[in-house]
Amino acid sequence: REAESFKEQGNAYYAKKDYNEAYNYYTKAIDTCPNNASYYGNRAATLMMLGRFREALGDAQQSVRLDDTFVRGHLREGKCHLSLGNAMAASRCFQRVLELDHKNTQAQQELKNANTVLEYEKIAEVDFEKRDFRKVVFCMDRALEFAPACHRFKILKAECLALLGRYPEAQSVASDILRMDSTNADALYVRGLCLYYEDCIEKAVQFFVQALRMAPDHEKACLACRNAKALKAKKEDGNKAFKEGNYKLAYELYTEALGIDPNNIKTNAKLYCNRGTVNSKLRKLEEAIDDCTNAVKLDDTYIKAYLRRAQCYMDTEQYEDAVRDYEKVYQTEKTKEHKQLLKNAQVELKKSKRKDYYKILGVDKNASEDEIKKAYRKRALMHHPDRHSGASAEVQKEEEKKFKEVGEAFTILSDPKKKARYDSGQDLEEDGLNMGDFDANNIFKAFFGGPGGFSFEASGPGNFFFQFG
Repeated sequence: REAESFKEQGNAYYAKKDYNEAYNYYTKAIDTCPNNASYYGNRAATLMMLGRFREALGDAQQSVRLDDTFVRGHLREGKCHLSLGNAMAASRCFQRVLELDHKNTQAQQELKNANTVLEYEKIAEVDFEKRDFRKVVFCMDRALEFAPACHRFKILKAECLALLGRYPEAQSVASDILRMDSTNADALYVRGLCLYYEDCIEKAVQFFVQALRMAPDHEKACLACRNAKALKAKKEDGNKAFKEGNYKLAYELYTEALGIDPNNIKTNAKLYCNRGTVNSKLRKLEEAIDDCTNAVKLDDTYIKAYLRRAQCYMDTEQYEDAVRDYEKVYQTEKTKEHKQLLKNAQVELKKSKRKDYYKILGVDKNASEDEIKKAYRKRALMHHPDRHSGASAEVQKEEEKKFKEVGEAFTILSDPKKKARYDSGQDLEEDGLNMGDFDANNIFKAFFGGPGGFSFEASGPGNFFFQFG
């Protein structure tokens, strides 16, 4: 009678949803009368409401050991198994209920739920092998609707989230498990995996080592720990070689590091950028651009890679591409330095779209006044229309055009103010200089001087000399 009184008080608290008090009274009933199946069944139901499914499973199993015909005991055992992710064991429990009561609709529905979970498990296993991690996450989310306390499903979901680069979500799932079970090797592995993929390699190794301490045969933690240590060592060796100016060795070490783990996107992005820096030092600019492109493909927020590639574009006079990269950088980080880099690239792009007067005269951009005069003298004589009077109309037209361009180039580059404006990328038309209106012959006359005329005369087949009048 005393045990029944405790049970009735427990039922009253259960009805009020005060499950902690209900648990206490059911425990008193069990202590008073330890061989009553219903007391264990009731305490199992209470523990289930408190989310303590593993303890509830023990009580449910004890209830059916005491009374194998206890339908609610089998139902609760099955529900605990299912909540903990053991769908096969759950199915056996629900089938036992249907043997006792073939019309039991709850058992029929729960058996369907268990089969659904088994199906999602099978699909997830296949998709994980295919590396279709999004599909695995979807399957685990569906399975967890029926098995909310299954750590195995949560760990698989967290691992796939990490492999998809969704690190905060993966960390959250793993941390929730570790709060309940600080020794869970799988959760420790996932925490380490997130840190590893976020390029926090040293911290990641600590978690992998901790996971291996809990489960020495944990294959994934063992492999990840080995990869993390190897990546860290190779990267550091590459950095050391670079600082010492041994660019060839640095290139080799970064390349070896890139072959360690293709899944580590952030670290590999940095390795590509580092190798791109090495290639730029070796003046292999196209290879440097390719490396930086690979870096931003892996991590499109990697500012350093955009800056490195933009500089390479500038060095190879691919100004439109440089402007695009600097715009991307400035949109992300609006600093004065980035603004100036963008402005410089825009100026160079603008300059590249007009005539290159240095190229026309065949001189360097740092050419002296004398070098510019000598170059003009040579090019003007080379392209003067009179020298090509016997050529075809097409050739005459082309040489006349070149003669005019040589005159333009000399007009600008021989005038310090105009040259300065030209070098800074400013529009010369703003000075009122319309290059389409000037006469190249007048510049030629002014340069060569002399009161009389001038002409080109033949001194033999294919030979000409210049004669002043």
